[in-house]
Amino acid sequence: MTRVRVLVIDDSALVRKLMSTMLACDPEIEVVGAAADPLIAREKIKQLNPDVLTLDVEMPRMDGLTFLENLMRLRPMPVVMVSSLTVEGADVTLRALEMGAVDFFAKPDHDLASRFGECAQEICDKVKLAARTRPRARTTVRKLDVAPRLSADAVLPRAQTAGSRGGSPIIAIGASTGGTEAVRVVLEAMPPDAPPILVTQHIPAAFSGPFAARMDRCSAMRVCEAQDGQPIQSGHAYIAPGSHHLLAMWDGAKYVCRLHDGPPVNRHKPSVDVLFRSLAASAGAATLAVLLTGMGDDGARGLLELRQAGAATLVQDEASSVVWGMPGAAWKLGAAGEMLPLDHIAPRLLALARQPLAGAMRA
Repeated sequence: MTRVRVLVIDDSALVRKLMSTMLACDPEIEVVGAAADPLIAREKIKQLNPDVLTLDVEMPRMDGLTFLENLMRLRPMPVVMVSSLTVEGADVTLRALEMGAVDFFAKPDHDLASRFGECAQEICDKVKLAARTRPRARTTVRKLDVAPRLSADAVLPRAQTAGSRGGSPIIAIGASTGGTEAVRVVLEAMPPDAPPILVTQHIPAAFSGPFAARMDRCSAMRVCEAQDGQPIQSGHAYIAPGSHHLLAMWDGAKYVCRLHDGPPVNRHKPSVDVLFRSLAASAGAATLAVLLTGMGDDGARGLLELRQAGAATLVQDEASSVVWGMPGAAWKLGAAGEMLPLDHIAPRLLALARQPLAGAMRA
C-alpha cells in the first residue's frame, strides 16, 4: 500500500506536533516532515517530495497566501489549509481556495490537544482526499454580455410582486469540497436579473457570512447569507448559514427562506438533501437544481426527489470537479438529467429558466 506523504507547515510547535501525531496514526498516511515557516517548507518540498501539504494561513517571514500563490505557479500540488474560526481566518481561507487549495481544516481556538483528537478523522480524510485530486488554477469565467450591476436603491426600490406556486423558476445549488470556487464560477456568470438562487455549501458557521460577502462582490446578483423568513426574489442568491439547514417554503403568497436548527443530515448541517427536499415539496417542476463538486453523497437523494417532481436536474462532470463524490452519487442514482462541465452550468440553467413551463418536459 502506498501511503500519502504529508508535509505539515505551521509556525506553532504545538500545532505541528499535534497535527503530525494525529496524521501519523492513520496507516494510510506518512508524515515526511514539518516546517515552521514557508521558507523552510520550500526547501523541504524539494528534499522530501510530499504528496500533500497542510498549510497554516498566518506565519512569519511569508504569509500562507503568498506562499500558496507562488506554489501554485511554480509547483502545483494538493494543499489543505489550516485556518482559525474567525472572520479574518474565513476570508483568508476563501481566498486560498480561490488560489487552488483543495480544502481547509478549521483549527480549534482552545484546548488544542483534546479538540484536535476529536477532529482526527476529519483531517485525515481531507488529506487523503486531497492526495487524489489534481491541483487546478483559478477558473476563468466567460462573462455573459450584461451591464455592470447598479444599485436599484440609487433610483427607486422596486416592489416585489408575490410569486405564484410552481410559477417562476428557482435555482438550487448544492456543493461541498471544492464548492466555494465552483459556486463562484456559477454566480459570476449570472446576470443581475437571474432567477433566485439558493445555495447549500458545506461550510463552518463562522465562514458562511464571509463566503456570502465574497460572492456578493464577484456576482452581478445580490448575494447574502439567508435569514429566516426572507422573501426569495429574482436577482438574489441566498447562502445557507453554516449553523442551520436552509429550506424554501411557500407562505401562501410568496416563497421564503426558512432556517431549521435540526440535527445534521448525512452528517452535514446545512444539508443539500434538506434544501432539495423542501423545493420538491414547494416548487416542484419550477425548480432548476444542480449538484456541484463535493465529497460524500449529500444531495443525491434530494436531487432524485426533485427529478421525480418534474424539476430540471444537473450535475457537474467528473473532469471539472475537485471531488466527484456528490455529483457522481447522484448521476449513478439516476437523479440527474444532464451532466455538464462547470463552465457550462450557468448558461444551461439560464436557458432552462427561459423555457415556458419547462418543468413538464424535465422529468
